[in-house]
Amino acid sequence: MARVSCRDVSPQLSSLPHRGTAANTSHAKISFRRAQSLCAPLATIKRSQLPSAATRDDAAVASLVGQLEPNVDQDEEEEDLYLPDDAPSLRRRGARRHDDELASRWREIHGCDDWAGLLDPMDPLLRSELIRYGELAQACYDAFDYDLSSRYCGSCKYPRRAFFDRLGMPDAARGYAVTRYLYATSNFRFPSFSFSDKRSRADAKVWSQRATWIGYVAVSTDEESARLGRRDVVIAWRGTITRLEWVSDLMDFLRPVADEGIPCPDREVKVESGFVDLYTDKDPSCRFCKYSAREQVLLEVRKLVGHYTALGEEVSVSVTGHSLGSSLAVLSAYDIAESGANLSGDGRRAAVCVYSFSGPRVGNGRFRERFEGELGVKALRVVNVHDNVPRMPGLFLNEGVPEMVRRVAEGLRMPWCYSHVGVELALDHKRSPFLKDTLDPGCSHNLEAHLHLLDGYHGSGERFVLASGRDPALVNKASDFLKDHHCVPPFWRQDENKGMVRAPDGRWIQPDRRGHLDDDHHHDGHSGNDDDKHRKHHGHFRLFG
Repeated sequence: MARVSCRDVSPQLSSLPHRGTAANTSHAKISFRRAQSLCAPLATIKRSQLPSAATRDDAAVASLVGQLEPNVDQDEEEEDLYLPDDAPSLRRRGARRHDDELASRWREIHGCDDWAGLLDPMDPLLRSELIRYGELAQACYDAFDYDLSSRYCGSCKYPRRAFFDRLGMPDAARGYAVTRYLYATSNFRFPSFSFSDKRSRADAKVWSQRATWIGYVAVSTDEESARLGRRDVVIAWRGTITRLEWVSDLMDFLRPVADEGIPCPDREVKVESGFVDLYTDKDPSCRFCKYSAREQVLLEVRKLVGHYTALGEEVSVSVTGHSLGSSLAVLSAYDIAESGANLSGDGRRAAVCVYSFSGPRVGNGRFRERFEGELGVKALRVVNVHDNVPRMPGLFLNEGVPEMVRRVAEGLRMPWCYSHVGVELALDHKRSPFLKDTLDPGCSHNLEAHLHLLDGYHGSGERFVLASGRDPALVNKASDFLKDHHCVPPFWRQDENKGMVRAPDGRWIQPDRRGHLDDDHHHDGHSGNDDDKHRKHHGHFRLFG
């Protein structure tokens, strides 16, 4: 039955004959649903509830009501998918319970047992941690300046010391201090990853023709470390911004990691060449990419792990990313373990774990064996079964083919034989009643959609119910995926006035970022005493380069 809007109902009701007494006008009552469903259809009583003595006028009203009933029932069903009205208090109680559990269970959540028994049914603590790390990856997208008209296109919009505050992430601002921004350059052009070809020569004076901001390193505060049960070093990598064709545009052949300076003793350990180029390329003429992304992240991890283990603390390294950022997360986590950047002075190894969202395959079967078995790196991959990106590269020769076939293919040195690493958590966006059917591949690949699916996932065959009350409107932040009757505009997130501010003389200008760009990049970490870089801030150590 076709949907009937409130605008359609109103003129038809006004055309009905008016009764002479108030008693006869009270047979059918029409009222609005509660405020949180402003765009939902009108709620009414059902025709069966009308008095048996209803007149022809009442019957006309009842006919209109009957047309609204399917929409009312749908809205009532969707209301059941939210937490009740006391959701904030429930979330606070749940957060306190998780706080108590996390310090004692962090190794389990970090994958020490490969998340056995935690995925189906879904462990509530693991769900909340996955969403938290996913939001740290989402921050890379939200903070990235991809406006081609901006003089700083390709950089981070916010200064490092105010990163989470400016993003409106108070929990992350209290919990983590960003210690380093990461920059990359590549001779291989990833679509919508770098915008250097769009910049003018004049822009190079204030920014860079070759560099692109690619992520950050952060460390947990004292208060957050007590909640987590250890000092957590987070590395978050940014993916591509708009187009998804980058997967098919890759050179799509494997290269030994030993050829890229990663100290692997086995030349059969190979990774996708485009990923490793982006990770290891550098440009000595660029002050932001004088050192490669690999050198930047290894330097910072060594410094943080060495500092906090010297204080006697337990340290973990958690790496997260989405899409192309997921590939860099897997590659950097492997490199950290292979290079020993997670080693303390007394030889202890900090646990290394990857929380990957919608990531492609990175290396071959031998890379997987080295990653999981010999180095003990853990990886949990969150994917949407309708997303094509995790299926590539290696669409036909991958970890899913029989072992014998894969061994033969690798023995023949076929350059397109890939294997996923770690454990997969497969979600299905068609299980969410909030999301519409669409042929847009960007929707099924969207990171906010993955976090929405995590919030509603309780296990295979379980009903989709939002566990934390995370706002579904976030799904449409950079997509058009929510059903239209939720009245959330697509691609709604943007900076106020598109980043323009009023100058003292009344003109509208783009604010100058040169100051925080100069402050936030610090790639020559080999000069100066590390003790001079330890500063007290808000009651905990922050390491500034």
